[in-house]
Amino acid sequence: MSIPDACPQKQITWREWLTTDTPASRRQARLSVWYHSWLAFRSNLMAMFGLTILLALVLIGLFAPILAPQDPFAQDLAARLSAPGVNGYMFGSDSLGRDILSRLIYGSRITLYIVSLVALMAPVAGLFVGTAAGYLGGWVDVVLMRITDIFLAFPRLVLALAFVSALGAGIENAVLAIVLTAWPPYARIARAETLTIRNADFIHAIKLQGAGTLRVITRHIWPLCISSLVVRVTLDMAGIILVAAGLGFLGLGAQPPSPEWGAMISDGRRFILDHWWVATMPGLAIFIVSLAFNLLGDGLRDVLDPKKSSQ
Repeated sequence: MSIPDACPQKQITWREWLTTDTPASRRQARLSVWYHSWLAFRSNLMAMFGLTILLALVLIGLFAPILAPQDPFAQDLAARLSAPGVNGYMFGSDSLGRDILSRLIYGSRITLYIVSLVALMAPVAGLFVGTAAGYLGGWVDVVLMRITDIFLAFPRLVLALAFVSALGAGIENAVLAIVLTAWPPYARIARAETLTIRNADFIHAIKLQGAGTLRVITRHIWPLCISSLVVRVTLDMAGIILVAAGLGFLGLGAQPPSPEWGAMISDGRRFILDHWWVATMPGLAIFIVSLAFNLLGDGLRDVLDPKKSSQ
């Protein structure tokens, strides 16, 4: 049965007419898009490898008390600097006789804590600044972008050192310092996306319907910027881990006896020639996690890039 009066340009059945453009159909369309994106992501073996490593890191952090063979803070000076496999230490012991494997497992919690906070705070700050600059334009754009340029002019680690020196040593201050140095690239990306979107026909149509500036930015521009920021976040996590490790290496991040990977490398640098495992094991942990984030970011970029998805 058809309804030519309701849809004169196309003959459709009653069932098709009733199920067209309903909330359920839109929800089903979104689920279909997510499903096809997951299939595309799953076909990338390297991206799946990175995702597997990161999921394993999360599980290790969650179940650290169960997985750690020993107390990460317990000292045994009689067994200090034991080689891997000696005295029951699978990865060896450090200068105070603490189990390196246990400290690596508990150190994953600190790494996840830093990465999670920075991944939540830095893109949000950059999104606010970038969309405001790109949509409002004029002197607002000039002021905000010149401030962004000033932050980008300094190496991230050097600028983070300056902020931590002013705020004081500690993991919370280290996170804040990393956020203050990490937001400018996100602001640049959000501004570029906003400049592309703000003159689109659908934005003009929304304005004609009476939508204000805040509604246009939050409801229609921000969602279109998120995919680019997500890719940037995953690719930027490796650099954030390295900055956090650098602060810990210099004694400005997590304070002893916290098992932070950068601080563990700092402790082992004195023994690198004779007892290589003290610094090598946490260095390998940083390398593996950084590589996993890069592989995950490459996979997400391939899935979320509209140019590649259209090919």
